[in-house]
Amino acid sequence: MDSNNNLEQNLGLEGPTNPMVSPLLTDLYQFTMAYAYWKSGKHLDKAVFDLFFRKNPFGGEYTVFAGLEECVRFAATFKFKEEDIEFLRTTFPPTCEEGFFDYLRGINCSDIEIYAIPEGSVVFPKIPLMRVEGPIAVVQLLETPLVNLVNYASLVTTNAARHRRVAGSSKILLEFGLRRAQGPDGGISASKYCYLGGFDATSNVDAGRRFGIPLRGTHSHAFVSSFMAADSVRGTFSETNHSELAAFMSYALAFPTKFQALVDTYDVMRSGLPNFCAVSLALNELGYKSQGIRLDSGDLAYLSTEAREFFCAIEKEFGVPDFGKMTITASNDINEETLDALNKQGHEVDAFGIGTHLVTCFAQPALGCVFKLVEINGQPRMKLSEDVSKVSIPCKKRCYRLYGKDGYPLVDIMTGENEVPPKERQRILCRHPFNESKRAYVVPQRVEELYKCYWSGNSGKREPLPVLKEIRERCLRQLAEMRPDHMRGLNPTPYKVSVSAKLYDFIHFLWLNEAPVGELQ
Repeated sequence: MDSNNNLEQNLGLEGPTNPMVSPLLTDLYQFTMAYAYWKSGKHLDKAVFDLFFRKNPFGGEYTVFAGLEECVRFAATFKFKEEDIEFLRTTFPPTCEEGFFDYLRGINCSDIEIYAIPEGSVVFPKIPLMRVEGPIAVVQLLETPLVNLVNYASLVTTNAARHRRVAGSSKILLEFGLRRAQGPDGGISASKYCYLGGFDATSNVDAGRRFGIPLRGTHSHAFVSSFMAADSVRGTFSETNHSELAAFMSYALAFPTKFQALVDTYDVMRSGLPNFCAVSLALNELGYKSQGIRLDSGDLAYLSTEAREFFCAIEKEFGVPDFGKMTITASNDINEETLDALNKQGHEVDAFGIGTHLVTCFAQPALGCVFKLVEINGQPRMKLSEDVSKVSIPCKKRCYRLYGKDGYPLVDIMTGENEVPPKERQRILCRHPFNESKRAYVVPQRVEELYKCYWSGNSGKREPLPVLKEIRERCLRQLAEMRPDHMRGLNPTPYKVSVSAKLYDFIHFLWLNEAPVGELQ
């Protein structure tokens, strides 16, 4: 394979966000297989692999695909450094031939092609998110990092989308998870993909710098408790905590146009809220408008309702326009269930700061993406299993989304690469890949082909990578296009994933050919 040290510069792509994503970020068996391929002369065999998942996360019936951009950037910069080669030499037995390391020095992704569903799309089990083609040894070396880059990205994006669905489109959602995330990379990735999934802003300053995500934040309880009454306040002001009042005054002096206070350090109703209103009224006299409060504990439904009534009373009493519309933000271990419960109780929260349950994907820690060989040198391959859910769908495929009369997607269908594509207003038989009784005719009103080429080696003929804001817009648009019963939290309707009649017949023909025949005596 010809080496091209400037492949990424030629195609105008930088490397992945995390510099730790390198060719060595893989499992050892990828290298042992690469050596065995090379030793047997199979390393240049043309292979096709599918990256997909088998089950939607969080008990739902949809997933949002994310991580594609990072995968393409990884492919663009895939190249072993000399220190990588030297380290690998220490991990292999001394019998390993030197020619293999020379081979590793020369490889990149100039002979690799990546076809994928656009990032931010709503996707479903069994449908390949990505199809990777190229020399089998190189594709195997890509497997682990590609799966790693897609797995968490898609999981946390889906989690964010689910929180957005429950909260509703009118609420502001803030990602506050950096301190609880699984390490720095988990924090940066969570901020990026939560924004993709529908959140409005993040507290993560570095994510704001890297990705242009809006930043939001107030202050902590420590800031409030660091003040003493004597620092700034003399005399008596009602029954509120005077040191809290001093803290609010100090913060308002620092940020008169963005004053937002955390009001639950001592007592929300008897101290935090009155102190906030006193400072806000003073700011109003000086021509400034406060932004609002944050509640981080207690009964959020009750406290937010009481706070709204308090603000409305202040507006009426002092004649301050829009004081009653002050923004109320709530945090404190919020998850999907919390949002749903607040909706049922009734509340006055305008914005939610969500951290631990969001970025750690507390309800489900992994998506379970897999990477399976489906074709080698033009010959379809198939993985069998006693567990039918783990049987792979062979051969290079094309995938389509079929839409019904009401505009909603009806079914995703996989066909063989050379089959005639489905056509609008023409009936097509859609079959379950493994259950012969599950089949239906569909007359699509619109047909959307799902795959686009995002990497084609040296040719440069690929789809441009959209910016994060465009991917986010695609995600929100796709979620809005789905039928509501597929999206609901309780007992959602499964979305249908099918194969063409021709591909169904071929799957079962190959299955019978590959499965061993037992003998009874």
